[in-house]
Amino acid sequence: MAKLKTFTMNFGPQHPAAHGVLRLVLELDGEIVVRADPHVGLLHRGTEKLLEHKNYLQGLPYLDRLDYVSMMAYEHVYSVGLENLLTLPISTSIQAVRVIFLELTRLLNHLMAVTTHALDVGALTPFLWAFEEREKLMEFYERVSGARMHAAYIRPGGVATPPDKQLLQDIEVFIETFPSRVNEIEEMLTNNRIWRQRLVDVGVVSLSAAKAWGFSGPMLRGSSWAWDLRVSQPYECYSQLNFSVPIGANGDCFDRYLVRTEEMRQSCYLIKQALPLVELSSTSGNAGWSNNNTQMENLIHHFKFYTAGYNIDLGHTVYTSAEAPKGEFGVGLVSGGITPYRCRLRAPGFVHLAALDAMTVDHMIADVVTVIGTQDIVFGEIDR
Repeated sequence: MAKLKTFTMNFGPQHPAAHGVLRLVLELDGEIVVRADPHVGLLHRGTEKLLEHKNYLQGLPYLDRLDYVSMMAYEHVYSVGLENLLTLPISTSIQAVRVIFLELTRLLNHLMAVTTHALDVGALTPFLWAFEEREKLMEFYERVSGARMHAAYIRPGGVATPPDKQLLQDIEVFIETFPSRVNEIEEMLTNNRIWRQRLVDVGVVSLSAAKAWGFSGPMLRGSSWAWDLRVSQPYECYSQLNFSVPIGANGDCFDRYLVRTEEMRQSCYLIKQALPLVELSSTSGNAGWSNNNTQMENLIHHFKFYTAGYNIDLGHTVYTSAEAPKGEFGVGLVSGGITPYRCRLRAPGFVHLAALDAMTVDHMIADVVTVIGTQDIVFGEIDR
């Protein structure tokens, strides 16, 4: 008597739609997914242990390498965690500069997320359009920090260098025109028959399931809960700014796409409100050292600070989280003198990837690509 056996295949890590070095072991019944088993760790760099063996300032650039699409969002959480340990006050002007660059980072992330998702399911043009806009955003990064990607710009006590007046004016011009670029992408995709067939009712996650899995960010808001840390637990100067939190209705891939596109418009609105709060004379934070290095004593103090960094008494614990573009990113620190005794990172993508099996069972292989795209995963933060 004939027996039917399921077929096991590898999806990735070389697959272009794996969004990083993801190895997915798929158990298939024909084209239907019976089980999806994510294998991670192929990009593991031991970031948490590295942070425990560097002083606090030396550890900052490691955060840029976690989500290498949302660099400043991750260094920001680390910096705020240290400010909480040190009780460093931050002026409204510095907070406004941070908000501007955090929202520009959200645009960087969502442009990549939406249009590579479209690329995965067969639409090339939005991807080309988005990368033209991402080039402008990376130029803003470069003009303020000297780096297009790994900026190390947001630092404990403030920012590395204050933005100049011309840069702020250029950002203002950019956010005036950018929403029309979002409209063009939506014109190409939102009512496109093929796009809807590939996304609607695919990867549906109910609100109760999203909560149970620990979803956050657009993955949670797509399931109809308006949970956003910028509103529920405001940080920087977000409490002074007005914006809407977009949500979905069905919790499918299409809803999550709509959430991300609307979030880009809201980011422009936030930047527009934050720009007038920037005082050009006071945007470089005082992180505990003198900026006057003409005196030998000040120069010695500056040198010692940058070689040894902060010295925080043993045993102080802080957990800091913020609404990164992919969801809640958290940094847990236990002080240990000039280095952290323990560092623990809460990566949103890791939580979302854990639900991949539940999201893809009874779907077809092509739908697995769609679900990976809608999760907006980047393996720097997942493998750490």
